[in-house]
Amino acid sequence: MNIQPDKQTTGYRLQVLPLLGDIVAKSGETVIASSRAAKLMHETRLAPTVYFPMDDVVGVLGEASGHRTFCPFKGTANYWDVVVEDRIIPNGAWSYKNALADAKDIEGHVGFMPSVLSALEMGSNEPQPVDDGNIAGPTVDWIMRGASSCTSPEELTSAIGRKFNEDGIAVSRISVMIWSLHPMIAARSYVWTRKDDAVVKFAPSHGILQEARFQNSPIRHVTNGLGGVRQNLLSQNKEFNFPVMDELRDEGATDYVAMPLSFSNGQINVLTLASDHPDGFTTANLGLVFECVSMISRLYEVFALRENASTLLETYLGKRTGARVLGGQIRRGDGDQIDAAILFCDLRGSSRLEEDLGREAYLDLLNSFFETTTSIVNAHEGEVLKFIGDAVLAIFPVGSERERACLQALESAFEIQAELAKTMIADTEVPIEGIIGLAFGNVTYGNVGSKERLDFTVIGAAANIAARLSDLGKRLGHGIVASGHFSDCGFGDLESLGAFDLHNVSAPVEAYAPSLAAQLAIIEATSPTPLTPPVEPAE
Repeated sequence: MNIQPDKQTTGYRLQVLPLLGDIVAKSGETVIASSRAAKLMHETRLAPTVYFPMDDVVGVLGEASGHRTFCPFKGTANYWDVVVEDRIIPNGAWSYKNALADAKDIEGHVGFMPSVLSALEMGSNEPQPVDDGNIAGPTVDWIMRGASSCTSPEELTSAIGRKFNEDGIAVSRISVMIWSLHPMIAARSYVWTRKDDAVVKFAPSHGILQEARFQNSPIRHVTNGLGGVRQNLLSQNKEFNFPVMDELRDEGATDYVAMPLSFSNGQINVLTLASDHPDGFTTANLGLVFECVSMISRLYEVFALRENASTLLETYLGKRTGARVLGGQIRRGDGDQIDAAILFCDLRGSSRLEEDLGREAYLDLLNSFFETTTSIVNAHEGEVLKFIGDAVLAIFPVGSERERACLQALESAFEIQAELAKTMIADTEVPIEGIIGLAFGNVTYGNVGSKERLDFTVIGAAANIAARLSDLGKRLGHGIVASGHFSDCGFGDLESLGAFDLHNVSAPVEAYAPSLAAQLAIIEATSPTPLTPPVEPAE
């Protein structure tokens, strides 16, 4: 007898058909199920599956494994290990204890994984191939033709919400959560509501991963690879009871779905849908969503890759430099000749600090030093180009005036010194100390390196002089030492220390250091509380 589902040309569907006569399932030579009441389920895009009444399974079900999977069309599947002679096949059988409406006919029945079955004797039944037909409509047409015109994740999320509703899917809320490759941000989340037809963006920090709201959330459930989530919010039979579901029900939602939004690298993000229709989502509704979800994930992946590239370049190269690389300056030799003030700040006593503090505490101190220096440089429109061991190299490109770039660098140096003076070395009353060299000149700002490994940096005498002036500051006991370009930048009160021969610099360089009065003036201007005059450091 041919077993053929009803003819249907469009729409995702489930259909359960009775099988006639004896249906026998074997694992090896062992009969594991034999029934005259078995059923065949047809589901769009999947191979037909035979389900046996629990009573007709021949004693092969071992312990319930605790493993569960969640199908938005059929419900929650519980799994058992299958024991056949001396073999144990983990999670080899499953059953839906509380099947959803379209799958009620297989509730309490048992299905077997293909790895369990060696033979399935169908008797006179002859299941026929199924024509899944065409699942299409405004959503699919738009994804294929118009979605690529969206210029941001926010625009894409809004458009998806509107298209789903145009296609008869009563979506009242959509959220898309994309994991982020960012040192401060764990993920980016976009939430659209039909009521406002607007998207709200969230960018929680990594700390959210330890919060109870995340720990007990569908987001964590799905991203941990535990499958999707489907819950009728009005039902007394709750497979899931996440707090967000109570919140959505209070806002009028009747049905909730969370599903994986997988990227090509295996990263599992999350798409959630809430409906406010009295009957919630239909199988055809969710079937359409599932038909589209792989393409939807690729659209978000494009935005995520762009965001991640920008974030990584900004994190490792700096905002200005990262933008240059992202803009196409990626070949060896690409770069510009620019005038710039250079700041080189070296942590004093670094080797001894590592020995005294231990590696972990030393790294904490080093990160604090880098954080202080970077935030101040950025606030003065400079850019940290790199961390060189325990030192910071920063650049202040000239805009319209040399004096402004030099002043920005000099003010940054004073503020760095003031902030470091407030930061004590662990378990001591001794502050962190950085020695700063400042120089000005024409440098090459661009790519150098090998064919396979490039570095975006500054090359020129000014960069070398700034580093050497920092070394000079250590020898002379000055926290800030600058070249002569800074003596007339409008700040005043820089005192000459004389001309010095610096390593790998052809001519002597006249060095300047701020007077105590100048240091006090800038520190008072940048500090919320009055400070006592700084004491010149001694070696």
